[in-house]
Amino acid sequence: MTEVQEAALPSGSPLLDLIEESRQEYEQTQKELKELDVLIQQSSAEVDKLVQRNSQITTKVHQMEANIDTYPRQDIKELYSAAKEAQTRLFMMRGQLEQLQNKRQNLEKYAKHLRKLLEVSDQIGPGRASAGGGASAGERTILRIVEAQENERLHLARQMHDGPAQSLTNLILQAEICERLFEIDPARARIELENLKNAVNAAFQKTREFIFDLRPMMLDDLGLIPTLKRYVQSFEEKSGLSTNLTIVGKERRLPPYAEVTIFRIIQELLKNASQHANATHVQVNVNLEGDVVGVSVEDDGSGFDVEEALTSARQRKTLGIVAMQEQVEMLGGEINFESSIGRGTKVKLEIPCV
Repeated sequence: MTEVQEAALPSGSPLLDLIEESRQEYEQTQKELKELDVLIQQSSAEVDKLVQRNSQITTKVHQMEANIDTYPRQDIKELYSAAKEAQTRLFMMRGQLEQLQNKRQNLEKYAKHLRKLLEVSDQIGPGRASAGGGASAGERTILRIVEAQENERLHLARQMHDGPAQSLTNLILQAEICERLFEIDPARARIELENLKNAVNAAFQKTREFIFDLRPMMLDDLGLIPTLKRYVQSFEEKSGLSTNLTIVGKERRLPPYAEVTIFRIIQELLKNASQHANATHVQVNVNLEGDVVGVSVEDDGSGFDVEEALTSARQRKTLGIVAMQEQVEMLGGEINFESSIGRGTKVKLEIPCV
């Protein structure tokens, strides 16, 4: 944004502060991305070295096993120990590299959102602010975007704290227990080590699920429909809630913004049906015929008072049906909530995808 454009905004406008904060955040994100690039390069080089070393040790182990009678017992023990250590180190470094790559991918997406936000701010020029220093339509849009980002950050922070962060804390404690037991009770330590391995595997699976919920990579690679099919199947298995997905029309790729919005809304509605509605069945329909994509999600749960829920959500500024409404309307679409106490809920939305 040029200095002339910034000067055109009303004095004391909160938008100037938001734009400046977003610019600083964008610059910081770019700096972090450069640092991550260096770490990823170093980690990739280390993984390559470990792969080579692991291959060499594996070859030695095979040679030893072919002539095991000629090797001293101590040499056999040391070689197996070296092989195990090399495999463990390689596993850890690959995990670290994957974490760095995932972090970089998420940061890149965050930087992209910030860049779009700054580009929108560039479109606010002289005379667009309302009289008396009030917020213009452009300012209100940006404020809503920023507020949505902050709400999403808070939501993700809570998920991280209750999920992966808590699991890692437990793993550290279990590792310390194993470390102490090796000195006083090796047999018990081996049992605890096996438990630790199972816990690490469980934490890894939970982290993968968390990453999928955060942003399924196949949404970018394969599109909305394959991602929905996988998510609905996984959701049904984990929640035990009978869920059916029906696709009308030929499967096709939609604009990225539409795919993300539709997936997120269906994801949120299914979670609501499982966690709050006490439903036994959910029907999801996606109509891809024509230039307007239609989606409906219907459950047989306890239902709710729509007007009361909307009023309450606006007052508390919480995520949920108000956020869905705003997201769809910003894309030029429509969303309707049909529900009443004891009658289940049906949500219908349409989004132009020309």
